[in-house]
Amino acid sequence: MAVRTLTFGCRLNAYEGEVMKAEAEKAGLEDAIIINTCAVTQEAVTQARKAVRKARRENPQSRIIVTGCAAQTEARSFGDMEEVDLVIGNADKLKAASYLPMTFGVPLNDKVQVNDIMSVRETAGHLIEGMDAHTRAFVQVQNGCDHRCTFCIIPFGRGPSRSVPMGLVVEQIKKLVANGYREIVLTGVDITSYGPDLPGAPTLGLLTQAILKHVPDLPRLRISSIDSIEADAALYEAAADPRLMPHLHLSLQSGDDLILKRMKRRHLRDDALGVVAKLRAIRPNMVFGADIIAGFPTETDEMFENTLRFIGEAGITYIHAFPYSPRPGTPAARMPQVSKAIARERAGRLRAEGEKQFAALCDTRLGRIENVLMERGGLGRTEQFVPVSVAGMEPGELAAVVTTGRGPDGLRGEKLRVAA
Repeated sequence: MAVRTLTFGCRLNAYEGEVMKAEAEKAGLEDAIIINTCAVTQEAVTQARKAVRKARRENPQSRIIVTGCAAQTEARSFGDMEEVDLVIGNADKLKAASYLPMTFGVPLNDKVQVNDIMSVRETAGHLIEGMDAHTRAFVQVQNGCDHRCTFCIIPFGRGPSRSVPMGLVVEQIKKLVANGYREIVLTGVDITSYGPDLPGAPTLGLLTQAILKHVPDLPRLRISSIDSIEADAALYEAAADPRLMPHLHLSLQSGDDLILKRMKRRHLRDDALGVVAKLRAIRPNMVFGADIIAGFPTETDEMFENTLRFIGEAGITYIHAFPYSPRPGTPAARMPQVSKAIARERAGRLRAEGEKQFAALCDTRLGRIENVLMERGGLGRTEQFVPVSVAGMEPGELAAVVTTGRGPDGLRGEKLRVAA
């Protein structure tokens, strides 16, 4: 049987899941399930444990390998699960050699094979030919994080910030485009910190410009979540290019200044509003998403209302809101906590406000012609990432679509012609 991967968490994990599958198969591993975990919340860790138990129940003969951020930060607890055969740290999960003991029966003195992530200083530029079941491909350009937000455990799961050389990124994207991919998404843990560890200290903006210049056949380029305070001048220049999709996701976390300071974020409310305004001045059709934590320690009703208002003031369309979850070992876990019930209620209100903003965006796109990249199940995405239901289009097809109405999760449309 083949190697299967089960991925939790961010887009970077989705990319790495494909690399792990390829590397494990290169090592000769068969009939194995690799579970790539996330540690951003306690719920994510709990979901991973449930997935391990379910995988063992449904596949009693398969080898179960656990890796990813939760495996890095809570290695021994996963190693103590009787369902788990091997725990691999983030530093080694993309190496074929890490899977050899499972393949050839070499005895392990400890099934937990996790090293000190903080000692890692390199990021390999892994080339992949495509991504299973995707019409777009994710390309890792950066890993790790040098910042220490008070709520976040991820730096201890990913290690220090390190970047993939620009030439390797461009060559990988050329290969993916040659294999038929019409859209590339640049991913990383802290993607706007790209470059200072490389010769010449390039920036994310310069990398983006290089991709657009040297891969002229790439129709669509997206950038995943950014830390707005780190956006460089070249990135603002690149925003004017029509092949860079008018959709950015902000690592916002809060819309209240005092909470942002207690989170140890490097931006304030007005900084984020200024970035949104500046980008919209360059690209009027730009839409934004945001990560927001509800119920951060010490958050009062007034502080929460500041965040809620921010969504409307900035016109944030895609909200990823989740209740604060204390991570052991982080400073925020020692701060006065907001009750879980209040945090959940606030997260729900944030999502509801985001749904209103999304509905308003859909209303503005009715009757327009949109370039749509088709996914599966008759659903595609516009340049602004709005879902559109379209009949008669194949996965991976990029075409002009006229929007004809609202659907349950977005828009409905009809294909007009193949996009240039």
